[in-house]
Amino acid sequence: MSQHSIKPHGHNEQSHDSTGHDHGSYRSYLTGFVLAAILTIIPFAVVMSGGFDSRVLTAVTVIGFAVVQVLVHMVYFLHMNTRSDEGWTMLSMIFTIIVVVIMIAGSVWVMFNLNTNMMPSMDHESFQGFGS
Repeated sequence: MSQHSIKPHGHNEQSHDSTGHDHGSYRSYLTGFVLAAILTIIPFAVVMSGGFDSRVLTAVTVIGFAVVQVLVHMVYFLHMNTRSDEGWTMLSMIFTIIVVVIMIAGSVWVMFNLNTNMMPSMDHESFQGFGS
């Protein structure tokens, strides 16, 4: 027999690999799912109800919920925390946050510039009710 014996996991035991890292439990996955659903439903409801009076506030709210949802996915589904892998998981989380911020800021910047530069002479206000 080998040094590591394989034991079947019961329903109440958390899943660990041979290094002892936590792979989550049913409760943590359920918590992550509920948080992700809430963080999707709220901005969807805001946008479908017409948003706030300010488009900027609506966009910032949706982007804020998206960032929080990414963090929820990283913690509850990817199991990134400060305790595992001698801090490398935290380093990868910081890198992921930086990349996400760059992607979101770049996307908003490109969309803003496309909106203002594609047809600068067009009167966007006259097309508000067009097609409805």
